[in-house]
Amino acid sequence: MAFGWIDEQAELRRRAGLVRTLRPRAAESPLLDLASNDYLGLARHPEVTEGAARAARSWGGGSTGSRLVTGSTELHAELEGELADFCGFEAALVFSSGYAANLAAVTALAPHGSLIVSDAGNHASLIDGCRLARGTTQVAAHADPDAVRKALGGHEGPAVAVSDTVFSVDGDAAPLTGLAEACREHGAGLVLDDAHGLGVLGDGGRGAPHAAGLAGADDVVVTVTLSKSLGGQGGAVLGPSRVIGHLVNAARTFIFDTGLAPAAAGAALAALRLLRREPARAARAGEVARELHTRLTAAGLEAVRPDAAVVSVRAPSPEQAVRWAADCRAAGLSVGCFRPPSVPDGVSRLRLTARADLSGAEIERAVRVIGETRP
Repeated sequence: MAFGWIDEQAELRRRAGLVRTLRPRAAESPLLDLASNDYLGLARHPEVTEGAARAARSWGGGSTGSRLVTGSTELHAELEGELADFCGFEAALVFSSGYAANLAAVTALAPHGSLIVSDAGNHASLIDGCRLARGTTQVAAHADPDAVRKALGGHEGPAVAVSDTVFSVDGDAAPLTGLAEACREHGAGLVLDDAHGLGVLGDGGRGAPHAAGLAGADDVVVTVTLSKSLGGQGGAVLGPSRVIGHLVNAARTFIFDTGLAPAAAGAALAALRLLRREPARAARAGEVARELHTRLTAAGLEAVRPDAAVVSVRAPSPEQAVRWAADCRAAGLSVGCFRPPSVPDGVSRLRLTARADLSGAEIERAVRVIGETRP
């Protein structure tokens, strides 16, 4: 029978407690949201939604084609210019998603004969970029510049190291200065995914590379998403102008994909301008994360110390993690639930988002619910 193996895989997932299901949400929800990536609370901000609506009224519902045909608008160019300026890079290129941006950066910068050194804790989009690239990939120990240095030392030819700046599972930060030093010793490039750093880390939320003094370097390329701190959708690659020009001509997820919808570009641009005007939002997200961690650990829970806005709470097993998240939801709290294969170490977790717009009472409520529903 065609696709008969799917039933076998479904049964294996069921036995392991790893079945995933869609849960469509309504426009309005009574749940306290600590599951989304809306770090700055901008997804529903009136300026952001009006930016989306204004762009849709001006440019239409879609971009109408790939960026190299009809899908590039003046709005896309405006967003790229302001993103590059805000983050401290020469140029930027906007994609339809952060996932597409990561695929583009890794595949286009790792040609045949090159070496990619990839952190063991990298996001799936970076891992898939490594799989699709023509270069050879070597996985390095998590957050270990010496492991990167050793891998680069055994290779002759073009090379690039690839890492998240803030890892999405535990919210720990990569040692960016050490990674850059290791790469420079061997003439390698450095590609950093700042999805969880933009809007949270750095001066006014300019990102982890900016905070580490790497913004604008000619050997550093950064990818970002517009769907987290900026509350919209889409992604971008930031870097030297010659690298961005190369991506325009070589990145398949740019050349063959329909451009980002104008509404999404308009929303991101409005959010970016709002962040420029209200930089304290970035600092507040970090404060909320640290307060969540302090309260959770004080309650006897095993929470990982956050370096940005992700707070991870360990669960005993995949099944208990699912039940824990469901019990939280029943008590009015929405939290993320990370299980294998989404977690590289096989340890299931609740994943909490520290949003800048959370009040003290909401933080207290979240900690109470998580503590009362623990397995």
